[in-house]
This record gives sequence, structure tokens and C-alpha cells, in this order.
Amino acid sequence: MFRLRLDVWHRIPIVPSGRVHNLINSLSYIGIAGCYGYAHAANWVRLEPTTLLTFSGAFLAGTFMLSPDLDLAEQNVDSKRNWGILGFLWIPYGMVFSHRGLSHTWIVGPLTRVAYLCLLLAIPIFFLRQPVLETKLPGVTRGVVYDLLESLQNVFSSGILAGQVGLGLLFGYYISQWLHLMADGVAPDMQPRFFGKRKRRR
Repeated sequence: MFRLRLDVWHRIPIVPSGRVHNLINSLSYIGIAGCYGYAHAANWVRLEPTTLLTFSGAFLAGTFMLSPDLDLAEQNVDSKRNWGILGFLWIPYGMVFSHRGLSHTWIVGPLTRVAYLCLLLAIPIFFLRQPVLETKLPGVTRGVVYDLLESLQNVFSSGILAGQVGLGLLFGYYISQWLHLMADGVAPDMQPRFFGKRKRRR
């Protein structure tokens, strides 16, 4: 009798809600920070502040803004709500990707959300690039945005700094995504799956 109940239990999919995912990632972040703090105090590991800052930013963005559950963005999931009035921009993403399909793979899945976000940013930049770049303030000879972009270009011209920022962004974002997938019970899979489960409200 006990064995029968155990078998039935294993057939029931236990999928954490968005809030549970956020809690898991938040506690994991605290754990990672604590481990790094201990290792840093013991002189085992020493990372640059730039790397730590970009890691934290990417981890939080991946947890609250760019989670794999955006493949349900046509519904009212947490990640969509966290975008506020801009949440509707993710509805096409949710309509294109099946839940737990390609969007829930370990390597390609996170890239689909970054690519979609770049597309969202590219559209207004394309149409507004000229008037925005030419925006001027009193006493400023060139556009404000132009000067800002030039300053950023000078900052990232340093290969060392660019590497620190890149590592922080890469690890912060992907670790946040992998924690979500592990909580969902999605095993590491190098083969993208284009078709996932039928969508249901979470």
C-alpha cells in the first residue's frame, strides 16, 4: 500500500510558484555572498568590485526580470509583473515559446531571453537614434547621449575591465537561470527542445 502511494506521488509534478522561485534564488544569493565573504576573509578568493557588482546585477535581473517563466508571459506570471507597465512587451515571447520547451534549456534558453531583450531595445534605438544622439544641453557642444556613449566606450576599451564585467554578467545571469531550472526539476540538457509541455496557469 505504501509503495503504491509512493508511485502515485512521483507521478505528480511539483513545480514551484514564481514566488517560491524568487525565494530560492534570494536565499541562494545570500548563501553565495556568505561563502564568498568567508573565502575572501581567508584570502582564498579575491574578485574585483566590478565583477561582484555585475554578478549581483545580472543575478537579480535573471531572478526577477528574466526568469524562464517568461514563456508564460501571456499569463500574469511574476517575471512579467516585475516589468510593470512594460510587462506586455513580453507577451509575444510567451506566445512563441512553449512552457518548458526551448526556453527551459540550460544553455540556449537563457540566451533566448537576452536576444529578445536586445530586440526590444534595438527597435526604439533604431527609430530614435538620430534625435536622441543630437539632444543638447546649454553649454554642451555635443549630444548628451553621444558623450555618455563615448565615455562608456573609453571605459570598456580596457580588456581587463571588459573581462571582469563579462564574467560577472555571464556567471550571475546563468547561475540565476540554472537555480530556477533545478527547482523545476529540469536536468542539464545540451540538446535544445523546441516543443515543451502544454501551457497551464501557474
